[in-house]
Amino acid sequence: MNSRTSTATKEDWTGRRVGALRTVHKIHGYRSAEKNGEWLTLTEAAKKLGVSAHRVRRLIKEGALPTEQVVPDAPHQIRATDLEKDEVTQFPRHRGPCRIKMENQKSLFPGI
Repeated sequence: MNSRTSTATKEDWTGRRVGALRTVHKIHGYRSAEKNGEWLTLTEAAKKLGVSAHRVRRLIKEGALPTEQVVPDAPHQIRATDLEKDEVTQFPRHRGPCRIKMENQKSLFPGI
């Protein structure tokens, strides 16, 4: 059984066909795809902030960084100016793994 979706005329969807359909029905693409600097992808936002994509997801989840999505589970579209908000720039930084040195703790690797 073929699970692929085809056009009404049983043809495969191509980039050109999708583009034509979107043009006819005035369906805008992702704003971040326009590459004018106003909208960024999650990866681009992470690079601009100098952090990991995981950290940007956390900013989004915590409500510090607003995003737009065309539909649920679609890629996040992030307005570049939102990266300058205090909620984003002052979001608590991860300090690395917690390693507490206990006074009487024996080493797992003596001699190293």
